[in-house]
Amino acid sequence: MQTASKKVVNGWAMYDWANSAYNLVITSTIFPAYFEAIAVDDKAASKTAVTFLGRQFENTALYQYALAFAMLIVAVVSPLLSSIADYRGNKKKFMNFFLTMGSAACCLLFLFNTTGGTTSTPASNMILGIGCMIVACIGFWSSLVFYNSFLPEIAAPEDRDRISAKGFAYGYVGSVLLQAICFVFVFFPGILGGFENKDEASTIQFRLSFLLVGIWWWGFGQFSLRRLPRPIPAGTGDLKSKALSKGYDELRKVWNQLKKLPSLKRFLFSFFFFNMGVQTVMLVAALYGKSELEIPTTNLIISILLIQLIAIPGAYAISAISGKLGNLKTLMLLVVLWILLCFVGYLLPKGGIYEFYALAAGFGFVMGGTQSLSRSTYAKLMPETKDTASFFSFYDVTEKIAAVVGIFSFGFITELTGSQRGSVLALTSIFFIGLLLLFYARAYKPGQR
Repeated sequence: MQTASKKVVNGWAMYDWANSAYNLVITSTIFPAYFEAIAVDDKAASKTAVTFLGRQFENTALYQYALAFAMLIVAVVSPLLSSIADYRGNKKKFMNFFLTMGSAACCLLFLFNTTGGTTSTPASNMILGIGCMIVACIGFWSSLVFYNSFLPEIAAPEDRDRISAKGFAYGYVGSVLLQAICFVFVFFPGILGGFENKDEASTIQFRLSFLLVGIWWWGFGQFSLRRLPRPIPAGTGDLKSKALSKGYDELRKVWNQLKKLPSLKRFLFSFFFFNMGVQTVMLVAALYGKSELEIPTTNLIISILLIQLIAIPGAYAISAISGKLGNLKTLMLLVVLWILLCFVGYLLPKGGIYEFYALAAGFGFVMGGTQSLSRSTYAKLMPETKDTASFFSFYDVTEKIAAVVGIFSFGFITELTGSQRGSVLALTSIFFIGLLLLFYARAYKPGQR
């Protein structure tokens, strides 16, 4: 096949530009710090205890459990939806539905606030905040299933590493640009004018950032959708009466093909473990720095911004390295670096701002490259097929179940030990298992079973 036109490729990459604002502002920087600050029952009694649905949690653990629940929903639902989308050739509609749902939830986070001049967050407000956080997460990750599935349709195998890296680079640039706009409001709240309610005045700059993310995500998402090609249906016939059975039939067909592709199966097995570590680090880094290492919010935001900036050249550099060493060797090198970085994170002292900056720079370099190379490696190992969304749903389910296990385990160990350091140390063993399985995947030779 031939790679699509520059207009189509750039349009595809622009969805990374659109949705990565959610990943940076909501997942990594402003929202986690905001949640940790306001999700407290009584700051005089405890700075971390919060009640949700009748049970008291450590607020960081509650945050992690909510993300794990959202990803579990994605893992259960997305395979069925993507197989139906492949069959009917309407994955652009599904992608649009989920990006609209997620961006609307981000906008509604503007209403997540303390009220009445107290230090407590009312139960109804906590339900709103957690609910919108879960819906936004579902929208983000579900839309990515359909977005990723366009890669093998628009890029020839020899161009997939480069185009995958381009998408991540666009995402980092776009998210940093919106983050810079949000910084203006966060660091200079006075420009928003005066407010009679002091709580309104103290949170408006953060909540406005969440509103801007939703608008940014939806607006640039529509730009991308208009440039993506219309998918070719993989099946024919009417799905009105048998939509679910047809969807599962498509999944079963993909599973039967996977059983005959040992190299792809081995890669997915290794991907499950090392991606468990990657996703967990991405989702808990901000809370770890804020609550465990006591990094001030301003410095924490700067460090996450540093990750984004270094991830851009990192994605391209690692793409170039994979051209020399091969995809699996390069992934093995990256996993070794992840193990070292997690061990360093475990040892970091409290209040070590500059040490945290250095760690952030290391994570930034390997993060973008690991995600980009994993996606393009899977696309290379896939057979030629029209069922691209169904194949990528398996990739997505592997990714999401790994994230569910990783994030839930991180939160559980934190509640069990009262510290997040033990959870970080546990991540090194997860990465090590992934490394061993990459050796196993690389040892495969055609003709083996």
